[in-house]
Amino acid sequence: MKVLRLWLSLLIISASSVGECLAQTGGEWQLLAEKMVQSQIEKRGVSDTRVLTAMRTTPRHLFVPISKRDMAYRDGPLPIGYDQTISQPYIVALMTELLELTGSEKVLEIGTGSGYQAAILSQLAESVYSMEIVEPLAKSSTELLKKLGYENVQVRYGDGYKGWPEHAPFDRIIVTAAPEEIPQDLVEQLAIGGRMVLPVGKHYQELVVLTKNARKVTRKDIIPVRFVPMIKGK
Repeated sequence: MKVLRLWLSLLIISASSVGECLAQTGGEWQLLAEKMVQSQIEKRGVSDTRVLTAMRTTPRHLFVPISKRDMAYRDGPLPIGYDQTISQPYIVALMTELLELTGSEKVLEIGTGSGYQAAILSQLAESVYSMEIVEPLAKSSTELLKKLGYENVQVRYGDGYKGWPEHAPFDRIIVTAAPEEIPQDLVEQLAIGGRMVLPVGKHYQELVVLTKNARKVTRKDIIPVRFVPMIKGK
């Protein structure tokens, strides 16, 4: 009986380690990324081929803590420390698709986190300016993005509510944490003809797309979502 229990325990440990082994060995993580795209993203309606390619070719496991790498390609968000998360793969893909990037845009990202969304954006836009209010995450994501060769991304430690006025206007803005209301400074830094994608709300959050023309800003609600709150600087 003891031998049987030991064998079952080893079997459970072995099964839980498979994902981590694949994620860290050679290019085998790409098998997990392909399955992630097919089962989690394409089946839910994301169809932009450039977005799907970026999701397939970006090593998501490198953007999560080592202790969570066995779960990197699963269907859900993951904690990355400091009460922050890396978003669910589907949500990353959906928000990226909603930006409607063609490759020539200057993008502002609010909420760098571990740098995963910025890595996706860097493959689809001309340049990415990413802001993070948690200083250790700003530093670690800067180092990781540089190490992995995402050279068109600049990360800045600062208050995302204020945006990055020195580089405004931005063709696209994406916010990966939820403000209770849409920050006016970000609306002002959005270029005419631009799009902003962000979650909005406190207890109930909605994923929103804003489009801006010379006369007005138009809002379109997409789906209910759940993000960590957007933090204001002191």
